[in-house]
Amino acid sequence: MVSYWLAKQEPAGPRGYPITQLQRDNKTVWDGVHNNLALKHIRMMQPDDLVIYYHTGKERQAVGIMRVISEPYSNPEETNPRFVVVDVEFDHIFKKPVTLEQMKQQPEFEDWQMLKIGRLSVVPVPSHIWDKIISLSK
Repeated sequence: MVSYWLAKQEPAGPRGYPITQLQRDNKTVWDGVHNNLALKHIRMMQPDDLVIYYHTGKERQAVGIMRVISEPYSNPEETNPRFVVVDVEFDHIFKKPVTLEQMKQQPEFEDWQMLKIGRLSVVPVPSHIWDKIISLSK
């Protein structure tokens, strides 16, 4: 069964990686996560899971979808094996980005980790929230 996730990324600056870059690259390693709860979420990801790509910084909006294409594995760029990564591939860019403000206006999103723990870079997305975000993006 496919699980749904949201992963945040700064689109600008020296370490920025916007969804348009993923579109050009087609796939990448989703790395750089060090928060324990976010790492726990990455360890739960499986191939074919779908991930909302969320731009942080000034944008603060969901901009598209990527797909997990590997099992979680230790980041070869880190010395500590607890830092795990997954490989992801581009799926599509939303016709209309879904802003953080729009998400905050949805009563059914009230208890979602994305809104309760704002600094968390990877969060699970319950299916009813996933469906609503997809609906808002059309």
